[in-house]
Amino acid sequence: MSRRSTVLACLVTSTLFTLLTALTATPAQAATPAQAAGGYADTDYVALGDSYSSGVGAPGQVGLCLQGSSGYPAQWNRANDPRSFLNLACVGAQTADVRNLQLPFVSSRTDLVTVTIGGNDAGFAPAVISCTLGTDAGCAAIVASAQDFVHATMPGRLDATYAAIRRKAPNAEVVVLSYPILFDTSTSYCGIAGLSLAKRQVLNAGTRDLNDLIEERAKEAGFTYADVRDNFTGHGVCGPSPWINGLTVAPPTNSWHPNAGGYTYGYLPALESALD
Repeated sequence: MSRRSTVLACLVTSTLFTLLTALTATPAQAATPAQAAGGYADTDYVALGDSYSSGVGAPGQVGLCLQGSSGYPAQWNRANDPRSFLNLACVGAQTADVRNLQLPFVSSRTDLVTVTIGGNDAGFAPAVISCTLGTDAGCAAIVASAQDFVHATMPGRLDATYAAIRRKAPNAEVVVLSYPILFDTSTSYCGIAGLSLAKRQVLNAGTRDLNDLIEERAKEAGFTYADVRDNFTGHGVCGPSPWINGLTVAPPTNSWHPNAGGYTYGYLPALESALD
């Protein structure tokens, strides 16, 4: 099955499941005092984007899109009990997938949208894999090529995606979240099979470039930008207390994604601060 077919199948399956759950659910309880005072009881929330929004890397992943109960959207939903919650984020998704495969399921009544997107367009996962297997010089060349793509092509892709989100959810608050800086560089040692300090530094530089562009284009679109990077400081791969998985064999998709701590203490607080 092609990646696009996998993404579409996941979206259809997860959306049908959500709709069936809503139809068979018991009547909603009355709003709590906190909700009545300005909470989220009347909020329709949709999560869009890639694996960093679907919840890859932490326990509880299900379905073809690997949507996880430990991801920040699911955690925010449990903590705030909005009127409705729909997670359309999918592993491997690119900007075109958000526009063509995810947004068709978004209602114009949506009040809150969150999204992480752009990393797969820029080829970040292949770059990390190439850096893991190659030389320092080869890693630098691969990341430089990705940075050229980010500066030349990504602005148009992000602008088109953000504009499409606004058309589908004209009244929603849209929060665009960044990617964490994956690698700790406080020490040169990263384990026997770990990446060299030079490779980690150049990969981190590529992530910073992408995040800076995402911030610029999100704010230009009138969206709220939530930067998770400070929350992950000291918790990167090779650090003493990592909130991001290193190279993982089973399942390999968990590699270089937040673990449960990363979603709970890195992503979720960033979203909550953005909504304050």
